[in-house]
Amino acid sequence: AGSFQDAGVIQHAYNLNFPLHAVPASSAQGPAWSAFSVSSPAVVLETAEDRPEAVVVRLYEAHGSTVDAWLQTSLPVKEAMLCDLLERPAARARLPLEQRGVRLSFTPFRVLSVLLVLRP
Repeated sequence: AGSFQDAGVIQHAYNLNFPLHAVPASSAQGPAWSAFSVSSPAVVLETAEDRPEAVVVRLYEAHGSTVDAWLQTSLPVKEAMLCDLLERPAARARLPLEQRGVRLSFTPFRVLSVLLVLRP
């Protein structure tokens, strides 16, 4: 019922096409951990690629809306900047690191690539 956004179609499609795989582990309980989170359900974190001393995160707006979203990470980020689809830093691309993470602005269906330089 309702729109595809309200029904969570995109999240359900990802869950179907990329299911979680259980991996046997010891019985020791560890704290819950997530490398990334995004504050808006309209923004999909599509991929995160590991590079020497950095990570490139690619996100897109999937609901056809204009939205601001916060990208949060538990990684030790030293610097964040926008980059093009070839992962080259864009001119005046530096993004401020704030308490809530990195603030990103999306127009309908916009793709953003963010280069996160990590502390050693």
